[in-house]
Amino acid sequence: MNRIKQLAAVSALSAVLFAGVAVAQDDHHDAHNQSYVKHDEWKKGYHMKDEDWKRGEAVDYNTYHLKPPPRGYEWREVDGNYVLAAVATGVVASVIVAATIH
Repeated sequence: MNRIKQLAAVSALSAVLFAGVAVAQDDHHDAHNQSYVKHDEWKKGYHMKDEDWKRGEAVDYNTYHLKPPPRGYEWREVDGNYVLAAVATGVVASVIVAATIH
C-alpha cells in the first residue's frame, strides 16, 4: 500500500512540475507574441522612425531561427514583425511577420 501512495505522490508532483514548465514556456512565448500590425512602409532601405524602433524589443535571432545580423544591425520585434535594421541609423534590411516563425 505504501508503494501505491508513493507512486501517486510522485505522479501528482510530476504533474504539478510539468504544468509549471508548460506555463513558463507559454509566458515566454506570449511575451513576444504581440498583436500584428501591418506596416507596408517597412521595406528594405526604409528609414524606420526612432519611436517605432524603440518600441520594439530586441530578440535573439537564434531562438527564432533568423539569420545572424550583420555587424551594427539588430533584430527587434515591433508590432508582431521581426525587423532587422541598422542600430545607428534605423535603415531596414529585412522585415518578417513574426507569426510565420512562432
